[in-house]
Amino acid sequence: MGDLPKRPECLLSYTTKLTTGCGSLYIIVSYTEDGKPVEVFAHLGKAGGCSACQVNVITLLLSRGLRYGIPLEVLTDKMLGSQCASGVWDNGVQILSCPDAIAQVLLVHDKTIKGGKCSTN
Repeated sequence: MGDLPKRPECLLSYTTKLTTGCGSLYIIVSYTEDGKPVEVFAHLGKAGGCSACQVNVITLLLSRGLRYGIPLEVLTDKMLGSQCASGVWDNGVQILSCPDAIAQVLLVHDKTIKGGKCSTN
């Protein structure tokens, strides 16, 4: 597949907090200056163990795919609507699972984030 494209030195990031069946999920998405997502991180509140591990691996794989230029829709296609036993409602939005929450945030941001200048000063 070739070398992983170099990460820009400075990226703009947005953090979204959602309630999931596993607790509070903090999703951080970083964007290039032209508004393309290139990194995704997530932290699952106080939870540890398998759920936190799975969320971490999902975001690592998403970040890798984004840096290789795989379209966001391809990366999130199977995540969106994935359901676990502990789905919840968060501010009028149904969150079916942690992967579903991450996909929802990415797809909503993709329609609204326009990018911007980033400064290391």
